Amino acid sequence: MGGTQITIPNPPPLPSHLPDNVLDLAVQIERKKLPDHVRESLRAFQRAGCYIAASMIFLRDNVLLQDELQLSHIKPRLLGHWGTCPGLILVWSHLNVLIRNHNLDMIYVIGPGHGAPAALASLWLEGSLERFYPGEYDRNATGLRNLITRFSVPGGFPSHINAETPGSIHEGGELGYALAVSFGAVMDNPDLIVTCVVGDGEAETGPTATAWHAIKYLDPKESGAVIPILHVNGFKISERTIFGCMDDKEIACLFSGYGYQVRIVEDLENINDDLQSSLEWAVAEIKKIQKAAREDKPIVKPRWPMIVLRTPKGWTGPKEVEGQIIEGSFHSHQVPLPKAASDEKQLQALDGWLSSYKISELLDDEGKPTEAISRGLPEPEKRLGQLKTTYDPYTPLKMIDWKQFGVEKGIDESCMKTAGKFLDKLFQENPKTLRLFSPDELESNKLNAILDHTQRDFQWDEYSRAHGGRVIEVLSEHNCQGFMQGYTLTGRTALFPSYESFLGIVHTMMVQYSKFVKIAREVPWRGDLASINYIETSTWARQEHNGFSHQNPSFIGAVLNLKAEAARVYLPPDANCFLSTVHHVMKSKNKTNLIIGSKQPTAVYLSPAEAAEHCRQGASIWHFASSPDPDSAGESVQDPDVVLVGIGVEVTFEVIKAAELLRSIAPALKIRVVNVTDLMILIEESKHPHSLSKPKFIETFTADRPVLFNYHGYPTELQGLLFGREKAERMDVEGYQEEGSTTTPFDMMLRNRVSRFDVARWALKRGAERNGEVKGKLEGLLGEVDRRVKEVREFIGNEGKDPDDIYQLPKFE
Repeated sequence: MGGTQITIPNPPPLPSHLPDNVLDLAVQIERKKLPDHVRESLRAFQRAGCYIAASMIFLRDNVLLQDELQLSHIKPRLLGHWGTCPGLILVWSHLNVLIRNHNLDMIYVIGPGHGAPAALASLWLEGSLERFYPGEYDRNATGLRNLITRFSVPGGFPSHINAETPGSIHEGGELGYALAVSFGAVMDNPDLIVTCVVGDGEAETGPTATAWHAIKYLDPKESGAVIPILHVNGFKISERTIFGCMDDKEIACLFSGYGYQVRIVEDLENINDDLQSSLEWAVAEIKKIQKAAREDKPIVKPRWPMIVLRTPKGWTGPKEVEGQIIEGSFHSHQVPLPKAASDEKQLQALDGWLSSYKISELLDDEGKPTEAISRGLPEPEKRLGQLKTTYDPYTPLKMIDWKQFGVEKGIDESCMKTAGKFLDKLFQENPKTLRLFSPDELESNKLNAILDHTQRDFQWDEYSRAHGGRVIEVLSEHNCQGFMQGYTLTGRTALFPSYESFLGIVHTMMVQYSKFVKIAREVPWRGDLASINYIETSTWARQEHNGFSHQNPSFIGAVLNLKAEAARVYLPPDANCFLSTVHHVMKSKNKTNLIIGSKQPTAVYLSPAEAAEHCRQGASIWHFASSPDPDSAGESVQDPDVVLVGIGVEVTFEVIKAAELLRSIAPALKIRVVNVTDLMILIEESKHPHSLSKPKFIETFTADRPVLFNYHGYPTELQGLLFGREKAERMDVEGYQEEGSTTTPFDMMLRNRVSRFDVARWALKRGAERNGEVKGKLEGLLGEVDRRVKEVREFIGNEGKDPDDIYQLPKFE
């Protein structure tokens, strides 16, 4: 059976069974008639914007229709999305008026990022493309020709909004994140308003569904505001949308329950009067809420304004082509006339469509927008494409000395507790430019020292509202990521701690953001940004109590797949190294930083000074745990039989304990112990900025001795990093093997073959290949290791816990 075809354009939703009086929830306002000159300016901008947007999809020549349109004037590959463009241009034109009327600082976040033609057309009309791309996209006939003919072809703008688009703070590919990003942008930006258009297809996504609740975390005393516009044009790529099939009663009930005042704009005959009056109402409501809060009389559960805009998909485009409804249907989503380059009828339809905008009336003889358009624009620095907050906003943190929070080596201490004390002070020093976003895990992850001098920020909770809290805890990783992105892209710094296993929820959000930053680094007019910073804890190695579902280190691989100039993965081995690393990433720029540490007390191997040097190098030989050099006090052997490498807190402890065991049962075995804290140093020289040079790699790991990497993550990740290194075949990797359950911490080590006994067994076997004394005793030594494994397993099975001495600090005589 074929797909269902609509029989009328823009079909209305089926009626609901809700009582009619719920429509009282929808805001009714006095709709004011616009002055004629304002209406004329709006219509001129809208006509010109729609013409340019449509032409960008189709035309390779004759861009102003000065000649008869021919097949040869059409691009060979028709790329772009028309359906959302008219609505986006409509909103853009009205935001210009709003900014002029109130001298606003405003950002326009476009959720339907595939509507790039709308944004680019508007940016050309307002002169922002000319400012940032002088000589290429000037406001004249040549600049317009360049814009139209280069769109979606190599060397031109891509089909989706990205960092090359002036005014953008949101990668426009994957849908769902625009609203959370918008709210993150206005936090601690009290004078900023972000207007965020959410497409009704995007509104079906999980991230958007939870982002509507962001108003509950917005303190109007210290932050700006978001005007959400749910753009209901009724269709996705090939089907109707959920919100397009909801009537006004259902819409009003849903968003009123979320905490909004809902204004529905749908009078197509008077759309300009209706939309402008509604935007003026929204700004007035925002100012009322903010004024009360800033006079220390905050409104409890303020109802923030939002707009639901109902316009036809592909509005002003072709009505019908070859018997198919186009305007007001999914057929207008992408390219309404897909055969325009080969079919005369579709070419004629395109000619009629583009001619309907009468572009010659809107551009002067030089191809510059007429006075009817230009008089409606804000001052240049206030235009949507030129607000400095969107392209050069970075404010570095006031940093503090981390060493004052360091701990004594030779004790057990939690990485997270130590870091929490440091971050508490950092928040005190940066009360308006630093925030932490966490999915309800701060206490569990033992970072609660942060709350010693700040609070949570949850405006609907009587105990957390109106206190200027720096911590937002919401059990939506998508919201945390979106808030962090918006906050960072507008110049501040954020931190996102999480259970290790659940950071993967935002994998693709992180990738989309990193793509944006990659391109931003290639755009000369964009400035630096703080890095985005993740802390992974509650790792698989200590999630034995929660079980298999909580054991997943895969986010490491997600970061490793990013471009080398952005990706940073750190696995500091103890509390002092963790402190040093957190200090480093909080002042870094333009990176995606992932730090992995333990919340449980673990061994501290290095003093603060030693930790600083170890982290600077990224890896070092740990002489204290290696076989001593009899000829050099404090140094280890220069010609080890084997090299044992720990990467990660718990697995490093197992390496150290293996070295302790081997020194006891096989003192003739010469061992080198190495710790790697910066994962990227392992990558082949020249392929990453942090890569160890070949001589330094050989100095650390030897040129030819067997090496075992006891690694926190999946072994294949590390094997990929080591590919290309000197004699990589001598290097073995053990790591998380996707084995787990509700069990004991040490049983997790045994199950995944990263325990001290597994490391010792490997060292004995490989060491025996070149050490005759070990070879002669190998069978007995392996038997001793197996005996100890059996003893521990029996204890765990009988007692339901690990042996009491299993985590005693290692001692080397």
